[in-house]
Amino acid sequence: MNLYVTGSTIKQLRERKKLTQAELAEKLDVSSKTISKWETAKGLPDISLLEPLSAVLGVSVLELMSGDAVINQNKSANLLRSKLYVCPVCGNVIHTMGETVISCCGVSLPVLEAEETDSDHTILIEEVEDEHFVTVQHPMTKSHYISFLAYVTSDQFQMVKLYPEGNAQCRFRLRGAGYLYCYCNHHGLMKKKVGR
Repeated sequence: MNLYVTGSTIKQLRERKKLTQAELAEKLDVSSKTISKWETAKGLPDISLLEPLSAVLGVSVLELMSGDAVINQNKSANLLRSKLYVCPVCGNVIHTMGETVISCCGVSLPVLEAEETDSDHTILIEEVEDEHFVTVQHPMTKSHYISFLAYVTSDQFQMVKLYPEGNAQCRFRLRGAGYLYCYCNHHGLMKKKVGR
């Protein structure tokens, strides 16, 4: 693991909770000298102490290890800021509406960065009744395929999971301006602007 709790994070969170080193030590059943060592980078808390330490400091273990406290400000989200992740091991597709740390199958996942569609990943849209039939002109073999299609606007997120040897197509209700996304297991995330 290349990310572990730092002394400055412990000190900052302890002071925010208005605890002395001695008070924090008492709550964790360690000495105040131990807390001092952690905060001056002369030692690290044992992994067994991370959960109790995060509980006392009022943050999650991930917040403790990253040094970034998450504050729920209950802001209304714009789905166009959505983030997508794909696990390279199991193919799990994860959608978030904000900053997060995602891992799956023991792998930390980077957020996918979308490129504009190219000639190998052409997205075609055809109106069918009150929906739109979306097709990606792309081979669908066991080794090279489109994993999912998604349609995102400021207030909607629709996704269809696709499988090898199926068809790279689906139906969406395209309402308003947004983006169509397709994910190729070889070339990554592609997008096409739709609407105004």
